[in-house]
Amino acid sequence: MRQGPLAGRYAAVAAMVMLALIPYLALSAALEPLTPIIGAQLHMSAQTLSLSSGLGNAAYALGTVLAVQFAQHLPQRRMLLGYAALLVVGSVLAASAQDAGMYIAGHVIQGLCTSLLLIAAVPPLAIGYPRDKLRMTAVIMNMCIFGAVALGPFVGGVQAQAHAWRPLFWIVAGIAGMALVLAVLTFEDSPPANLDSPRDLPAISLAAVGCVAAFFGASELTSHRFVSAIVLAPLFGGLAAIVVLVVYQYRAKLPLLTVRPLLRSSIPVAGIVVALFAAAAAVSATGLTAGVLAEHYSPVRIGLLYLPELGGAVITALAFGAVINRKAMHYLPLVGMLFLAAGIAVFRIEVPSSQALTLVGSALAGVGLGATVAPALFVAGFSMPSFSLQRIFAIVELLRAVAAFMIAPIFAHFAATVAGNVDDGTAIALWVGLGICLVGAALGVAIYALSGARPQKPDLDRFLGGAEPAWYSPPLLARLGSRQPARIPVMEGVD
Repeated sequence: MRQGPLAGRYAAVAAMVMLALIPYLALSAALEPLTPIIGAQLHMSAQTLSLSSGLGNAAYALGTVLAVQFAQHLPQRRMLLGYAALLVVGSVLAASAQDAGMYIAGHVIQGLCTSLLLIAAVPPLAIGYPRDKLRMTAVIMNMCIFGAVALGPFVGGVQAQAHAWRPLFWIVAGIAGMALVLAVLTFEDSPPANLDSPRDLPAISLAAVGCVAAFFGASELTSHRFVSAIVLAPLFGGLAAIVVLVVYQYRAKLPLLTVRPLLRSSIPVAGIVVALFAAAAAVSATGLTAGVLAEHYSPVRIGLLYLPELGGAVITALAFGAVINRKAMHYLPLVGMLFLAAGIAVFRIEVPSSQALTLVGSALAGVGLGATVAPALFVAGFSMPSFSLQRIFAIVELLRAVAAFMIAPIFAHFAATVAGNVDDGTAIALWVGLGICLVGAALGVAIYALSGARPQKPDLDRFLGGAEPAWYSPPLLARLGSRQPARIPVMEGVD
């Protein structure tokens, strides 16, 4: 089979994954201070800019499902080359945009290709190498997602201070180009995952309708009231479509996504709950507090004040790598939720926060975010056989994207309208975020307790063998039934 000169070399493949994932995620976090500049130069209104971000995030969420379907019937590494090439095209299109259409098209392509690359490239990196590499993969995964997001506000602030946006977009295009080069150099041809699996057009249609409608409705909050039809109809209609997708995949005999085994097992459900609640709560900890500080400080100063988030992300990435083969891995998401709650509480002390409180709050929030979502993702993944990891990542990342990206405009609208001024509205929203965080932590603990689940040291050799999970996860809420917890068939619902 055809191979590139760097095929099979972990360092090169890991670098390709990092370069593929970081650009869009960092850019999304950097856009807030740049939107006025982009809008003025491309003649885009605030509503149009909000719509462009919403559609880009919708494409990111949808790409998680498309990646799994493509992997079943098309050569996976050749598709990865196509995703990387299309990411370059989208990045160049956005960087060279002369009008709103070019910019939106480029940004949507960036979002779509980033999630396609995430689902196509990260699982093989996690399970395609010896177990001693899994520790580094965990660190890379954490840094790609949350390190990039934490760095975004600083990068955006620097660019906004220079009253320019294209240099950053061209840098992103250059990074995407480097990812494409490494994808070619590390190419290792591989066949489709399962040519006998069905082409699940209903699942793709539900994901497309749900993601586009929900994110469109949320983006319309920039210029419309929450109770307006243009917001409520697509927002709740889209969420309903995503719920129908989950139910449909749960009941399907040959599902595209691994939903039934996940939702019938305690440990992955606890991991998903923690990941979703952390993603939703983090919006109030970062986006809203940065918004009120924009009235008092320059963009670059705000970026510096939130730079400790990056330090927190680095610390927890290293901690995650250290505990990934230990029983303590189960405790890390809970610790992260407590740190995130502490960060929100610090931001709530004073609105807008002082510089000292912002530095402390952002550091705590960074630790909290880094210790929750990625570790919870792996906790869910270790509860299933490794050959289903791609599908597990897809469903969890789809739900996380909805929780994180769609909640942001809703919280922003809430903060701007619920009280007499934005500061008071943000203070109320912080209470809501703190409540979401604590409820998520309590639910995770309750699921373990009511199911008879216990922290276990993962058997990574068995997991990497492909057919067995890394630990035993009892049935969901098994202790509430009359029977003793029993093993469930982990193969159920997986081709």
